[in-house]
Amino acid sequence: MSRSDGIDDEIRAARDRIRRMDQLIRKRETLAGEIAGLRSSLPALERELAKEDKDVARLERGGVVAFLAAVRGGKEDRLARERAEAVAARRRVESRRAKLGWLAVDRGEATRELARLGDPRKELGELLARKERMPAESGDPRGRQLAGIAERLAELEADLREHGEARAAGVAAGQAVSVVLQHLGAARRASTWDVFGGGVFADVVERGHLLRADEAAWHAQRALDVFGRELAGIGVRAAPRLPGVDTRWFADTFFDNIVTDVLKHRRIAATADAVQQVAGWVAGMLARIDARLERRTRERDALIQRREELLSGDFRSGPDEGDDAGPES
Repeated sequence: MSRSDGIDDEIRAARDRIRRMDQLIRKRETLAGEIAGLRSSLPALERELAKEDKDVARLERGGVVAFLAAVRGGKEDRLARERAEAVAARRRVESRRAKLGWLAVDRGEATRELARLGDPRKELGELLARKERMPAESGDPRGRQLAGIAERLAELEADLREHGEARAAGVAAGQAVSVVLQHLGAARRASTWDVFGGGVFADVVERGHLLRADEAAWHAQRALDVFGRELAGIGVRAAPRLPGVDTRWFADTFFDNIVTDVLKHRRIAATADAVQQVAGWVAGMLARIDARLERRTRERDALIQRREELLSGDFRSGPDEGDDAGPES
């Protein structure tokens, strides 16, 4: 065993801590941007929720709007729709607030881990200064080559680990987006049925699928946020965003006709197409990550083979290793 093995392990550990520190700094910056964006958008959603609650209250207590709806025979249907819109608005507000909480927790964990890491760059500098004095003490020319291979292998192992984490997050995001597409596809089929005379039942089925798509979209967006943060850890800046799923009734009962049915169908189709683009982006990014993983794996395997070749012969560091000074016979 080379006497530099111990310091090589320390250098490898210091490099790992530096990479982790850089990753955490990028993660914390990304989280700060997401938190700022959510805080700026939350007031508008809260105003929308207040408006929807007010619409429900007006219909429930009566008044001109309730009277007109009753005269036209659609008060209960209108009330059900307004309540559904209020539920959807409340879900959006609650989801934003919950997401703010998750992001704050993640940022706090990143800050605490950064504090625990200390100053690995300073440690690495001191370790490298020590190692610079060691080659002169070894008479074997392979020492420098092995030291360089060890350093590069440490970098590659850390890089492979980070790319693997990013890939896992991307796979999870792709699966979550596919669930949104499934619900939108079902809503799209129900909407087609509605256009060709499905009636109220088709409306109910269509809305059910849209509400499920909206809920799935919140879960998918969280998975995409995680994917974006993992991508930042491997040097890729991205902030993937799903389009909003419009769960509102697109027109009052008074205007529920072929024109509004076609408009609803087109809007659902446009949303599905936009989500499909996000799914395509995730797939493309995963392909890029896989290509990077393949190149780095090949380089790592080649270095391991070269190290084995260098170590296949006799290699000793010198008498101060504690063994006999002469070469092995």
